[in-house]
Amino acid sequence: MRRLAELNPGERGRVASVGGEGEASRRLMDLGLIRGTTVEVVRTAPLGDPIEVRLRGFMLTLRRSDAEHITVE
Repeated sequence: MRRLAELNPGERGRVASVGGEGEASRRLMDLGLIRGTTVEVVRTAPLGDPIEVRLRGFMLTLRRSDAEHITVE
């Protein structure tokens, strides 16, 4: 298992768990990052933060610190 923040552009993973503190994890789940969802890292910013992912037919930009709380398999 790896963190979403560890994936390189073009790599995919399936969400295994979403961690973090109360409101932060709830916000990520409200954005569609729930267990079983396939995500693909599309690109990262030149300095590595933020990262852009594709899931459920839309693009989502996340801070690397938020992506650290998402475990993918």
